[in-house]
Amino acid sequence: MTEPILEARGLVKRYGRVTALAGADLDLLPGEILAVIGDNGAGKSSLIKALCGAVVPDEGEIRLDGRPMSFATPVDAREAGIETVHQSLAVAPSLDIAANLYLGRELRRKGVLGSVFRMLDRTGMREEAKRQLDALGIMTIQNPGQAVETLSGGQRQAVAVARAAAFGSRVVIMDEPTAALGVRESRAVLDLILQVRDRGLPVILISHNMPHVFEVADRVHIQRLGRRRAVVDPKSISMSDAVAIMTGAMEPPE
Repeated sequence: MTEPILEARGLVKRYGRVTALAGADLDLLPGEILAVIGDNGAGKSSLIKALCGAVVPDEGEIRLDGRPMSFATPVDAREAGIETVHQSLAVAPSLDIAANLYLGRELRRKGVLGSVFRMLDRTGMREEAKRQLDALGIMTIQNPGQAVETLSGGQRQAVAVARAAAFGSRVVIMDEPTAALGVRESRAVLDLILQVRDRGLPVILISHNMPHVFEVADRVHIQRLGRRRAVVDPKSISMSDAVAIMTGAMEPPE
């Protein structure tokens, strides 16, 4: 059996008397899209926040490539190669596309101009941004110098996905990437997710949209009451049965 690239074992997270994670497990295999679904309060957000360093679990272990990891901050997870596209997008609307792709990772000009005067290599960032957008087949954005505030919702999501694909060397996590998008823009984002997977990056997709989940996921992780209830193959189970397992109306298949 293929070894997981990212594992979570027995994660527990408590907020006072509320237990958000009650021994949660997760396995992400190389080169797959793993969808995570669950009802409100199932612990999906806490699980993903633990994997990307936004929260520190009270108990349990996270392993990346078989090695135990401890993420105190999202920066630790990013340095390990885990990039996250949050539902809130986290883009700077007044900056251009290239500046958003390199937000917090800006390239500096060579020589004294960069080392002493701290001048940014804006030309280099725009050229690399254009290459990243072209590699993902994002044809609706032609000018990396365009301000993000002039883009549509789908195009802004594409910028966030491109940033994750550019810097995520091991895993990309996408939290409700199509939640606020129309049908056409959602289709474009789903195509981007498939392209990220096809480039060799495994993807964790959190979504409430069951048709989207069943269209792109290789496996579906069902979260219930703070722990993993089942992992199912979307090709061998119906959407209604997956929802029934998610809500507790049906036992998972053996």
